[in-house]
Amino acid sequence: MPKQVVPVGIWGTGIYVPERILTNADLERMVDTSDEWIRTRTGIRTRYIAAEHEAASDLAIQAARRALEDAGVDAEEIDLVIVATNSPDMLFPATACLVQHALGAREAGAFDVQAGCTGFIYALACGSQFVASGTARTVLVIGTEVLSRLVNWKDRNTCVLFGDGAGAVILGPVPEGYGILATRLGAEGSGGHLLSLPAGLSRYPASEETLAKNQHFIHMNGREVFKFAVRVMEEGCREVLQAAGLGLKELDFLIPHQANIRIIEAAAKRFDLPLERVWINVDRYGNTSAASIPIALHEALVAGRIQNGNHVVLVAFGAGLTWGAVLMRWYDHRR
Repeated sequence: MPKQVVPVGIWGTGIYVPERILTNADLERMVDTSDEWIRTRTGIRTRYIAAEHEAASDLAIQAARRALEDAGVDAEEIDLVIVATNSPDMLFPATACLVQHALGAREAGAFDVQAGCTGFIYALACGSQFVASGTARTVLVIGTEVLSRLVNWKDRNTCVLFGDGAGAVILGPVPEGYGILATRLGAEGSGGHLLSLPAGLSRYPASEETLAKNQHFIHMNGREVFKFAVRVMEEGCREVLQAAGLGLKELDFLIPHQANIRIIEAAAKRFDLPLERVWINVDRYGNTSAASIPIALHEALVAGRIQNGNHVVLVAFGAGLTWGAVLMRWYDHRR
């Protein structure tokens, strides 16, 4: 990561999830599966599902309003809106533009980032550069998903995994020595076929054939994605710590992408990091993709698990295949 001109940190956070909760017992009535099968393989017990009238922008707007309130920032003060999503309202206009308009952030630029479940990390890294360079003072970064619209509810291997939700953060300047210390973004495009939604755009436009083949739903090779995830989560954490001149013993708290409890536990074991220093909420939310990290970060802060001055790593992996990590020295903007 280039040397920062302005130290950048998170001023406030906010989340929003739909009202409807889908339990494993509910799924037992929908597909050939069981609560035990889901829990033992994924750690998931429940997930939130958007109402028919809710799209990705609706969830994002609610999360953004809460983050603005938490940071003590007015929407008109926002210079840039970045939305990470894999389930946008539509291909264009960008979901970020819909959010910008709804919030009344009239002075802000707006664009989307699509990098699978790593999208929020990519968006955070991107947004921080605008603040670090002095191009912007306050940046709104959101991860929002309504993946329930992209799931084949007849495929037990994927429909049990995903949930809907949104998380937002406000980025701004912080004192020297605090905020984002290092970032690392990676991709292995050779594995793109392992997690994809094949049809609906220029390669395979919507047709009777693509519909018949269920190509408008998520397709995943779970075994290979699992192996990729454990490897790159370890690599990402080690690389951002090394970039900042820190060792594993100086990592106070880890917030991993919430995809599968086995992946989280395997990564923590590689760091010899006790689970008490890892935030886990996959049991309640399932995999909310680009919304996973900001939701987990918000919960950890509310629970008092992250204190001023703590070294915190956010790390994720996703379709692409992509991966990324961010190391922060936490600064409590409200002190």
